[in-house]
Formats: sequence, structure tokens, C-alpha cells
Amino acid sequence: MKKLVLTVAMIGMGGMAMAQQTPPQDREGRRAEMHQKFQEREKEHLDKMQKDLNLNASQVAQIKALHEKRKAEMKADFDRNKDQRQARMQEMKAKRERMDADMKQILTPQQYDKWQADRKEKMEKHRMAMKDRKMKGGKMQRPFDAQAPAPHRK
Repeated sequence: MKKLVLTVAMIGMGGMAMAQQTPPQDREGRRAEMHQKFQEREKEHLDKMQKDLNLNASQVAQIKALHEKRKAEMKADFDRNKDQRQARMQEMKAKRERMDADMKQILTPQQYDKWQADRKEKMEKHRMAMKDRKMKGGKMQRPFDAQAPAPHRK
């Protein structure tokens, strides 16, 4: 009975993991949707600035041009640094593979499997924490603890 329950649980988890992976056409659709939402937020922000600061049409046009210029500069910076980012990622991947090989030499097969499973679990927890943080507005937030003293800042 335990084996049956365990098998069903493993199949269910495998199915959920497969559902997490999105096909490329869905990614493109999601990317287009996110781009549209970003543009809408940008327009709302500009409208709010116009209302709050009582901007005239010329000022709105100048601010919009400034935002476009800044966006283009940021994209150029991102593209310029792309090679460096990829090189760093390759370097980190190589270091991780070397560590794996070294750990495999040091640990017994059972210990290595347990170490890999623990590492995978920690990565999943980290991934979920990042996802939660993203949903909370992108800022690191700690739960309020009334018992703990407030941190001392200078």
C-alpha cells in the first residue's frame, strides 16, 4: 500500500513539474503580454505625472522623449554587457561542475545522492522565496516579529 501511495505521489509530482515548463509559443505570448502591460503602466505613470505636476503638452512630449532615450541607453548597456554575463555564467557552471566532480570523489554514492537531493531542495526553496518576493513588490520583506528588538542603524 505504501508503495502504491508513493508511486501515485511521484507521478503527481512529475506531472506538476512537467506542467511548470511552458512551450516556446506560450513564452512569446507571455512576453508580448508583459510588454503591453509595461507600456500601459508607463502611459499611466506619464498621465499621473501630467496631472500631479500640471504639465503642458510640450513638457509631456519632452519627458516621453527623455524616457525613450533612457530606455534606449539601458538596452544598449544590456546588449554591450551580454558577452560578459555569458562568460561569467559559463565560468560559474564550470566551477559548479568541478565541485560536483570533487564531491563525487570524496563522498560515497549514497552520500553523494543525498547531498544532491539536499542541494536541489535548497535551490527549490530559494526559487520559491524569490518568486514570493517578486509577488510582494520586489523588496526583501521579513515577517514582523514583535519580540525581536529593532535593528540598530547608524
